[in-house]
Amino acid sequence: MRLLLDEMYSGVIASQLRDRGRDVVSIHDPEYRGLEGASDAEVVVAALAERRAIVTENVPDYRRLEAAALARGEPFPPVIYTTNRQFPRGAEPTIGRLVEALDSLLAADLAVTTVFLERAD
Repeated sequence: MRLLLDEMYSGVIASQLRDRGRDVVSIHDPEYRGLEGASDAEVVVAALAERRAIVTENVPDYRRLEAAALARGEPFPPVIYTTNRQFPRGAEPTIGRLVEALDSLLAADLAVTTVFLERAD
């Protein structure tokens, strides 16, 4: 599975996952900065074009977009949801925990459409 990290995540997460051999990009990577501030619908289009799953904590908006796409019979990329409660953005260990959780998910090589990611402590 290839990932596109939404803009609430540090680009360091994508970099560390790439160091582990994972195909992960961030909206903050130079070649994806055009998506910074873009609508969620634009992020969906980019993810579909590159066959990437979106990693986001924006559950309400992406679930709404997914439901609308499915109702129209249109494709929707896989989405991996996190929460600020599970992976608090201000906490120092969050980057490492999120890298570990995503790496474990990618190692499992599952065919998924939606995942609610939890950290393993």
